[in-house]
Amino acid sequence: MKVIKITAIWCSGCLIMNKVWNNVLKKQKIETISLDYDIDKEEVEKYHVGNILPVFIFEKDNKELLRIEGEKSEKEMIEIIEKLGVSIEK
Repeated sequence: MKVIKITAIWCSGCLIMNKVWNNVLKKQKIETISLDYDIDKEEVEKYHVGNILPVFIFEKDNKELLRIEGEKSEKEMIEIIEKLGVSIEK
């Protein structure tokens, strides 16, 4: 499984979620591709991202499993990942 994380420098929710995501990654290694909404505009357009940031797109075998928009707590993110079948160290 890999995650495409789309954020923007000007997005306060993105700054919060960067910290949350980094905490999740301390417990489980998940391949993450980070894109900036403004800098990587061409690549971001491929994912049909709206105006709610951040966006986390969970993929397996290049197929989208789940898309999360906006802020979530670390607990919520871990629960979502576990529902996708990835175990997280507690």
